[in-house]
Amino acid sequence: MQTAAASIVQVALHAPSHSGVGDLLSYASPGPLPPGTLVRVPFGAREVLGVVWDADEATGELPEGATMRPIAGVLAGVAPLDAPWRRLVGFAARYYQRALGEVALAALPPQLRDLDPEQLARRLRRPAAPAGGTGQDMPAVALTPEQESARAQIAAEKGPFVLFGSTGSGKTEVYLRCVQEALDADPAAQALVMVPEINLTPQLEERFVRRFGPQAVVSLHSGMTNPQRLKSWLAAHSGTARIVLGTRMAVFASLPGLRLVVVDEEHDPSYKQQEGARYSARDLAIWRGREQGAKVLLGSATPSLESWHASRPPTAEDPEGGRYLRLHMPSRIGAGQLPRVRRVDMNQQPRRAVFTAPLLAAITERVQRGEQCMVLLNRRGYAPVLHCADCGWKSNCPHCSAHQVFHKTDRTLRCHHCGYTVRVPRHCPTCGSPDIQSMGRGTEQLEEQLAGLLSEVLRPDGAPARIARIDADTTKAKGALETQLAQVHAGEVDVLVGTQMIAKGHDFRRITLVAAVQPDGALFSSDFRSAERLFALLMQAGGRAGRDAAYMAAQGGAPCEMWVQTYHPQHAVFEALRRHDYPAFAAQQLAERQEAGMPPFAYQALVRADARTQEVAQAFLTAASAAAREQDLPGLAHVTLYPPVPLTIQRVANVERAQMLLESGSRAALQRFLAAWQPVLHAARGDPAHRGLVRWLVDVDPLAI
Repeated sequence: MQTAAASIVQVALHAPSHSGVGDLLSYASPGPLPPGTLVRVPFGAREVLGVVWDADEATGELPEGATMRPIAGVLAGVAPLDAPWRRLVGFAARYYQRALGEVALAALPPQLRDLDPEQLARRLRRPAAPAGGTGQDMPAVALTPEQESARAQIAAEKGPFVLFGSTGSGKTEVYLRCVQEALDADPAAQALVMVPEINLTPQLEERFVRRFGPQAVVSLHSGMTNPQRLKSWLAAHSGTARIVLGTRMAVFASLPGLRLVVVDEEHDPSYKQQEGARYSARDLAIWRGREQGAKVLLGSATPSLESWHASRPPTAEDPEGGRYLRLHMPSRIGAGQLPRVRRVDMNQQPRRAVFTAPLLAAITERVQRGEQCMVLLNRRGYAPVLHCADCGWKSNCPHCSAHQVFHKTDRTLRCHHCGYTVRVPRHCPTCGSPDIQSMGRGTEQLEEQLAGLLSEVLRPDGAPARIARIDADTTKAKGALETQLAQVHAGEVDVLVGTQMIAKGHDFRRITLVAAVQPDGALFSSDFRSAERLFALLMQAGGRAGRDAAYMAAQGGAPCEMWVQTYHPQHAVFEALRRHDYPAFAAQQLAERQEAGMPPFAYQALVRADARTQEVAQAFLTAASAAAREQDLPGLAHVTLYPPVPLTIQRVANVERAQMLLESGSRAALQRFLAAWQPVLHAARGDPAHRGLVRWLVDVDPLAI
């Protein structure tokens, strides 16, 4: 114990909000430490990493005779985290209702939390690579008038900007130019470029490295090893790396010289974290840009309705418009045309048909000309479920309220929620019948059926058609995705089958036909965002076709196509898709949401409870709701609390899940209520009646209801 006249420092530690530890803990230090200093401190029986935080009212000298646990060491080789970074973490913790230390420590690389000061010092003594400049290894291409107009407006205005550019319009080149200008204007400037998924990082990194040099660019995403993440983080924190490319976690990267933030495919739901602190990286990027004086550029061919609504032009009747500045790039590079959308009415096709005759003929024709095709089905595995035709048995997961998916490649039944895996039974486990059949289709089955249907189709060189599948099952091995994508780019694949992994961001130059199989499931989902997601997915998938106008001309000028097989060809989603008319689709969706009082015209939060039984989970939420009304918490008058209900997937890994929706027309009122409700939720958890409760969490601005 420290007894000398030492300084008191407030330290943020990794402790979940429901642990009751509090945001900051006091420790004794031999001398004052600047906020943002990384320290190791005793916490229970362990020694953990912490961040010295701003707490002026609690700092000062330790009173004579008082005792306090001292810090164990300072990570002296790492400069303190700056005030803008700490403000970002503080805002995220408050807004998303999480503990300060939980957000702060989760934002740091895992290896930084594991190394003691001596180990880190040895790591830092290793020779660092020289700082990279912004050399033109890849000469900048000439901008089209639309690209130049967007670049000029970004340079002249403050933003934030919504770059609404069709697929293939050259948004990436605009990103490169804006980054170049930001770095040239200030030798200490840094840029953050975010993508929604890991598989999009390598190709973007290649373009940035070719333009700016390998030492100027680092990546940050969860697919990296811990030493790689630490190296990239330290390069960004020290300013050595001037450009950081990453997924949603990169929004918390320490970038002292941040001047530009680019959020590519900003509509993608992957920017919303679904575990721990459930933050939206897109929304935090907007906040961070405003606080740190950095411009923010949101790019998409199908912007989220929230961003589209925020970028509407202001009018006398609607002065709230214009919070974002919308930039248009409707034309493809090189006079390329968007694909012609052809809808196939499955009501007029043979029952159980997977590939209709017209679609199969179109694929055959393209393969014979040496072109590539892409088939999209957003469901992996061979079939969603196996069933017994005699007794009705289905391959239900024993631990979840979901089916086990049939994977024919390794003859397993696999739950995609808890991971439980068993071998496919030879006969029905209930009645013993050998007549077990598959229901529904996945990408494995499409690949198998296409291989049979195209077995006699030959490429121009006389070789048989080659089919490949890209989904989460085929890309598990390290480097597998990069290898498969390289084969597609090299023309070694004629028909590519896959899930949404192949539908967005990839610059496939030889694909001239895209087919969407069985997209109807999303049309009638209980989630009000399902139509928006389906439209975005299909628009993005269709955008993979015909991206190279010169290649299309060399192939004879036949138009690129997108085929959609649907039982509802007249649905508004497919009508808008046929015209490539996102503004009309967005207007229709926003009108419906305004009438229903849903986001972006209202603000929502979910409180979820996980328990051993559904009764305990719902009882906890009901009790917390009743206590909030009884205590008349601040903001309650402007917040609607709906009754608790089970989640769509009610049980996962033998844990029952329930949720309660909160809705308000005022974001501020909802935040006041949630902050005041936290102690009530803590108290309700301690009630003996809720002993079976496993955990509870708050999800602000949820994307799935």
